[in-house]
Amino acid sequence: MAANAILKNRMAELGLTQDELAGRMNTALADITGRPGDVSARTVRNLLNGTSRRPIGRTCAALERVFGCPVEDLGFNAPRTTHHPQEEDPVRRRTFIASATGTAAAAVPLVAQRRAVGLSDVARAAAGMNALVEADDRQGGHFELERAAATGRDGVLELQQRNASERVRRALYALAAEYTTIAAWSCIDARNLDQAQKYLNESATYAGLSQDGPTEIRVWVNLSMLAYQRHNWPEALAAAQAAQASYAARRDPFFDSLGRVRAALAYAALGDGRAGLRSLKSAQDT
Repeated sequence: MAANAILKNRMAELGLTQDELAGRMNTALADITGRPGDVSARTVRNLLNGTSRRPIGRTCAALERVFGCPVEDLGFNAPRTTHHPQEEDPVRRRTFIASATGTAAAAVPLVAQRRAVGLSDVARAAAGMNALVEADDRQGGHFELERAAATGRDGVLELQQRNASERVRRALYALAAEYTTIAAWSCIDARNLDQAQKYLNESATYAGLSQDGPTEIRVWVNLSMLAYQRHNWPEALAAAQAAQASYAARRDPFFDSLGRVRAALAYAALGDGRAGLRSLKSAQDT
């Protein structure tokens, strides 16, 4: 039997593991039938390895709800009861069979569903962010760049409202943090430091939700830099120490050194030159 490469690719696109797909299908069945689903990782494994080429109606209903397309587009042969009559609009869904005994499930209109978010959406959002970084390199921060970055952040947060795997959702939060940071630095260039502070505080929230170490430490370093520009030396030091204590700094000596450099500058501004020199030397050694 041949493996279902189409389903495997669609799962990879959405960043779904077998357990995650099973969970999504059970949620879909609960929405459709009003009863908890019983799809397991083994069920998904059988769908992937080709053991199940013609799933029962309730499985088809769950797959179509999760992926937002007919099961034929996922490499399966649908039961006769789920075939769409040719004379009708192909995006309209029919009544599915809720179990092998033939209990009818509620119809699910595909037209009302929102496409799940996948890694290709993350890549497109990242490309938009990279374009803004290049614009900042060429022109520096300005109001149009701030507005474009805020718009990009809003677009990423809108994607968060759709179905997405945990992996994709974390990547989107990391992008939201990056977009918001670009907006902050545009404000810093324009000397609008109060607005920059608001953006970076917001960025810290998204970075935390992303659970992405490099994103989190960049936000802490940025907060330390902004506090330094605002002559808020204690906050500059506290943010630098938070960067040093981060998971990314513990794993990567380069990130560790960034936090130590910011701490050295804060110590110097606070008048503690000895601690500043120690931090600077430890950054160099690191």
